[in-house]
Amino acid sequence: MERRSFLKKAGAGLAVGAVAAPAIAQDAPTIKWRMASSFPKSLDTLHGSGEYLVKRISDMSGGKFQIQLFAAGELVPGAGVLDAVKDGTVETGFTCSYYYFGKDPTFCIDTAIPFGMGARQIKAWYRHGNGSKLIGDFLKKYNIVSFVSGNTGVQMGGWYRKEIKTPADFKGLKMRVAGLAGAVLMKLGVIPQQIAGSDIYPALEKGTIDAVEWVGPYDDLKLGFNKVAKYYYYPAWWEGGPQISTYINAQKYAELPEQYKAILAAACADTDAEMNARYDANNPIALKTLLATGTKLLPFPRDVMEASYKAAMEYFAETSAANPEFKKIYDDYKKFMDDQNLWYRVGENEYARFMASRKS
Repeated sequence: MERRSFLKKAGAGLAVGAVAAPAIAQDAPTIKWRMASSFPKSLDTLHGSGEYLVKRISDMSGGKFQIQLFAAGELVPGAGVLDAVKDGTVETGFTCSYYYFGKDPTFCIDTAIPFGMGARQIKAWYRHGNGSKLIGDFLKKYNIVSFVSGNTGVQMGGWYRKEIKTPADFKGLKMRVAGLAGAVLMKLGVIPQQIAGSDIYPALEKGTIDAVEWVGPYDDLKLGFNKVAKYYYYPAWWEGGPQISTYINAQKYAELPEQYKAILAAACADTDAEMNARYDANNPIALKTLLATGTKLLPFPRDVMEASYKAAMEYFAETSAANPEFKKIYDDYKKFMDDQNLWYRVGENEYARFMASRKS
């Protein structure tokens, strides 16, 4: 083939490609939404993952699908995201379902429940079990479509002004702890306190509360809890793998072009992986920093874990008896988790235990 002929045909091909490639940019409508976050700007893992999500959506749509993110309190309070999305005040929200425990404890299964699944396990339940359908059906009555959009991995058991040596040390303890975890801890004598993130540090510093649970080393270091409480316990048996969700108003979602729905789903899945990776990368470094400041890192004693487990199982039995919807989803969740734990006992746990024993 002559060079001139080749270049002419190649140029024609490029011209065709140049027309076809940006099909989204040419044919799809420009859509602008607002997203209310439940998280403050100071947390570059939680709120920052919301920023990552909206950027991915814009990039994947050639700038045609734009979502403006607002931090907690800028449009609505952090705990007001559900109602804002349900009522159409905003089109979408970036939140945790267990913040809405007061409406129905069933919400908590979407985020995390005491002695529940880890990050990979709950992802498997959503993708290859019945999780996505069950939670999706539950959220329909709230006029919401939801996508998993993050996971912190297992969290820490929190900061305490005194040691927790036995279950009796929980009695009378005023602790900032949310939702279902607070209901379970009440059985052990804890007095749960609902305090916004920005108010936790001064409450702990002044002694208004005796303890606080938040997320893990990276976020806890940013919030400075190590400066006002010495004892740092693990693990958060109430948050083995808490998920973050993107809520979307059902009518607004139905109006989206199919290609935008696909972009939204893909961006949420990408953000889910991104958040988990951020925490896994940042927590080890932050933990070393905390220990260098004099933080006393301690595991919950075995009898504390056993008492907590007993209290959690009692709560689940009571709630299942009173709430058929909770029972339906929890029973499926529990069956899937039991199978997961059998497998983890064989492979994952033994491998992790051996690797943790290596010094180098």
